[in-house]
Amino acid sequence: MKYWRGYLTAAIFGAITWVLMQMAEKYATLVDMVYPYVTRSIQGFLTAWTSGFDFCVWQILVLLFAVVVLATLVLVFVFKGGLVQWLGWVLAAVSIVYCLHTGIYGLNYHAGPIEDDLRLTMSDYTQSELEEAVTFYRDKANTIAVQLPRDEQGIVVYSEFEDLADRAGSGFRNLVLNRSFSIYGGDYTPVKKLGWADMYSSMGITGFTCFLTGEAAVNPQIPSICLPFTICHEMAHRLCVAPEDAANFSAYLACEASVSREYQYSGYFMAFRYCYSALQQVDPAAAARIMDGCVKELKWDLDHYNQFFSSRKDEEATKLANNINDTYLKTSGDDDGIASYGAVCDYLVNWYLSDHAAEEEVELEFDPYDEEQVDLSGIANAKPRETEPAA
Repeated sequence: MKYWRGYLTAAIFGAITWVLMQMAEKYATLVDMVYPYVTRSIQGFLTAWTSGFDFCVWQILVLLFAVVVLATLVLVFVFKGGLVQWLGWVLAAVSIVYCLHTGIYGLNYHAGPIEDDLRLTMSDYTQSELEEAVTFYRDKANTIAVQLPRDEQGIVVYSEFEDLADRAGSGFRNLVLNRSFSIYGGDYTPVKKLGWADMYSSMGITGFTCFLTGEAAVNPQIPSICLPFTICHEMAHRLCVAPEDAANFSAYLACEASVSREYQYSGYFMAFRYCYSALQQVDPAAAARIMDGCVKELKWDLDHYNQFFSSRKDEEATKLANNINDTYLKTSGDDDGIASYGAVCDYLVNWYLSDHAAEEEVELEFDPYDEEQVDLSGIANAKPRETEPAA
């Protein structure tokens, strides 16, 4: 029986994880009412503990776990121990960690859609409306692109990583105070630099948030143009915005609400990229026409962004990372998997349409004598207000 204790432990914690996810899916409304606020407090507590270290604590823990697994495997072969028993305890350890992750964060994937918290109406849109949104984000990026300092190659020059990280919280804070988006209330401790950056760059990974330690980290090697957006993306995860499309949209909102031009440009730049990519799949000719309207500075930044990832990515490493991430997201409750990253376009277009409609709406002055606003029938001596004759 002792040979199967590890497998039994793994099965028990696996069952607990499954029950938690089933309950969260069944009682999604209750989860949405309570769970995010509890887990946000937990993340804040963990962040306060790990923020005292300049490095990512979770990376050290992963390294220690790998060393222990390798060392015990060697001992199994040296002393001719039970390989089957050893594998059972490794599975038990993984099962326990995943159960903890699900309990303190993972159920956020079953919370209500973010559009409910943002009072945003999501609807289908036409290609024409998509083109309008792409043009809007392009024009916003165009305006700021010519204002930022650049190097001799024309590439935009941003502040240092630490300075950018320190300013990330202002956008979320403004969303809470000025837009009453309470979902973004929480801990704004600066994100950390992601260690082993070369490895993550080869996999196309821009950032990672570990919810067992409350650490949001960003790959410092990625182009500076997308650093602010990525910082906000990982910070949104730490604020318990779990789905990738929602985290991307939250990153855009935080960048837009920031007083920093660097953050604003990064937000409009990434919004333009996402919406442009969606339009390109539908109508390449229309996308090309809109691209022609980009100022040369914006085109330089787009080329630099694309060249970085095409030159650093290792196809096999990227494929492996994508498969692992896709499996994790689908297992956690995000049915779209890694495809949800690009699904942010739906949020961006609807956000544009919502803001555009609000700007065009003209509030009608209430006139109690206007028959078009009030039914005057039955009111004695009521007459419509006379308008002044046209000059």
